[in-house]
Amino acid sequence: MTQKTFAALVADALPQIRELMPWDVDDMRQTDPALMIVDIREVDEYAAGFIQGSLHVPRGVLETACDWGYSETIPALVQARDKPVVLVCRSGNRTALAAMTLQWMGYQQVYSMKTGIRGWNDYELPLFNADGIQVDVDTAEQELDPPVSPEQMKPKD
Repeated sequence: MTQKTFAALVADALPQIRELMPWDVDDMRQTDPALMIVDIREVDEYAAGFIQGSLHVPRGVLETACDWGYSETIPALVQARDKPVVLVCRSGNRTALAAMTLQWMGYQQVYSMKTGIRGWNDYELPLFNADGIQVDVDTAEQELDPPVSPEQMKPKD
């Protein structure tokens, strides 16, 4: 089997999934009461700023949250296989892979939000923190763009 990078995995998934831009998701959430927005980021990422009304399901438990019989099972999510489900992460990469997985699990209307929460914030759509307070756009931008340390970079040959 050929080894692939994360970027290559995402690139392979993109032609097989549907994506929506943040403004399309905002329009959908205002017009479609059945829409479920599922934020798959980690706990600390979600707490820093999320879309009001979104369901937090970290990527690590997404599959078990979408199926019966697990401690992570979320009944409303299991029963949403025929409803519109928009997956959200920081940049839209993790959700590309997650959207493909949910399609394999039988979800008919699953979407990945292109550009992720970063894009949502770039378009100045509201984000809220764990206390329910709207997050300042500039503050959110800093939180959504953590630096990459030198040891996280590929070594030079």
